[in-house]
Amino acid sequence: MATASVAFKSREDHRKQIELEEARKAGLAPAEVDEDGKEINPHIPQYMSSAPWYLNAERPSLKHQRKWKSDPNYTKSWYDRGAKIYQADKYRKGACENCGAMTHDSKACMERPRKVGAKWTSKHIAPDEKIETFELDYDGKRDRWNGYDASTYSRVIERYEARDEARRKFLKDQQLKKLEEKNNNQNGEDGEAVEAGISDEDDDEDDLRVDEAKVDESKQMDFAKVEKRVRTTGGGSTGTVRNLRIREDTAKYLLNLDVNSAHYDPKTRSMREDPLPDADPNEKFYGGDNQYRNSGEALEFKQLNIHSWEAFDKGQDMHMQAAPSQAELLYKNYKVIKEKLKSQTKDDILEKYGNAATEGELPRELLLGQTEREVEYDRAGRIIKGQEKALPRSKYEEDVYINNHTSVWGSWWKDHQWGYKCCKQIIRNSYCTGAAGIEAAEAATDLMKANIARKEATEEMPTPLEEKRVATWGTEIPDDLVLDEKLLAEALKKEDQRKREEKDERKRKYNVTWNDEVTPEQMEAYRMKRFQRDDPMNNFPQH
Repeated sequence: MATASVAFKSREDHRKQIELEEARKAGLAPAEVDEDGKEINPHIPQYMSSAPWYLNAERPSLKHQRKWKSDPNYTKSWYDRGAKIYQADKYRKGACENCGAMTHDSKACMERPRKVGAKWTSKHIAPDEKIETFELDYDGKRDRWNGYDASTYSRVIERYEARDEARRKFLKDQQLKKLEEKNNNQNGEDGEAVEAGISDEDDDEDDLRVDEAKVDESKQMDFAKVEKRVRTTGGGSTGTVRNLRIREDTAKYLLNLDVNSAHYDPKTRSMREDPLPDADPNEKFYGGDNQYRNSGEALEFKQLNIHSWEAFDKGQDMHMQAAPSQAELLYKNYKVIKEKLKSQTKDDILEKYGNAATEGELPRELLLGQTEREVEYDRAGRIIKGQEKALPRSKYEEDVYINNHTSVWGSWWKDHQWGYKCCKQIIRNSYCTGAAGIEAAEAATDLMKANIARKEATEEMPTPLEEKRVATWGTEIPDDLVLDEKLLAEALKKEDQRKREEKDERKRKYNVTWNDEVTPEQMEAYRMKRFQRDDPMNNFPQH
């Protein structure tokens, strides 16, 4: 079996080799052992067990069937995005002339082109990027999700949740505005206008509801799109196919994944029962095929078939498939005759027994019949003795006072808010403070109005600010300080020259002399030329 490239064998040796292999397969002879001491399965075919001639195998072995190439060190890691290695303080030879990084040249630089590159300024040197190389296997090179962080999907969820929350808030605000408009207009309207307002409000609420199943215009255009079928090499004919299903709809067999739910027949693509029987009917878009079978024209067609079958069983020459127009005409005549018979039966019953609903008003003696109940009244009309007439009671608790209140919640209304009349509080379930709370609330309101009026008065008449003259090193200028006009003019010119050098650093000289002594004229020039950020005249155009 697992032999090396064997030399020429005689017929007798070949016969002995075949007998030995048969004995090994039958288990009568021990299995062949490879060079590692492992037994070789005798049932392995020869074309798999025999080694190629160019391997020069001396002993039987299956080594040539094993993976003999060593795998490189494949990695599952990915590039460290945005990682920086080192940031230099000055420009280095061979670095990018634009940003100063050593890991790329100026052609491959992704930074905005500077007016003066880092090679000449040696400022704002960009850090070196981290460059990595990976040995990826076959799957790693073709993995389109390699390096993807699944935690970033939470941002997508947060964005959609924020959008839904904003939508709910907008709808709630719109409904509150409608309620406020209704309450404001309710006092000046009569009963008919109130009913009309209620109906208008219902219409507005219907308009405010967002239809999540609504498709935009582009998708609706695709719904009516007509696609051409072209002749192919395999056959077929030309024609048109209409795209009747919006691809964003959920398939009916995916509405309920429970195996015990409504059965779906993939061959006919039908689902008779409702896949979601416990869901809200107002929110369901699909209620099973039986919903369409038992409603609309399908129900009329079903009744037409039943009528034709029953008429055929009774001996009438009528067939729905053979003569559909005749069957439909006979069914219409049957319905007309049935309605006449029903109305005639009703008229006979009314003529014989009468109709209490159409009779006139009953006599007053029958409506106000005599009773055995005795009631005694006083001069004011109050009942002294007898059974009092029972008043209708609500299913809710009435006149229940909590937290020391003497009135119920909703007995007071102010600024579109309900409250308690006893203490004029608008916080529900709060403790009653009585007259003291009303006085404290009024005092707080008066104080707030006074503060607002005082603030408005101060804003109308702003207090003039005294301009303080500051001396050389920040103190107030004494009255006896005198500045030389010529020295001050020279100091202003030097300050302008210094600012121009700061704007354009290339004009700065290499040998710079520095003097720590500052004269009052130089300090005054610096103070006059410096940029005041809180000065309202900074943005004013200067000529």
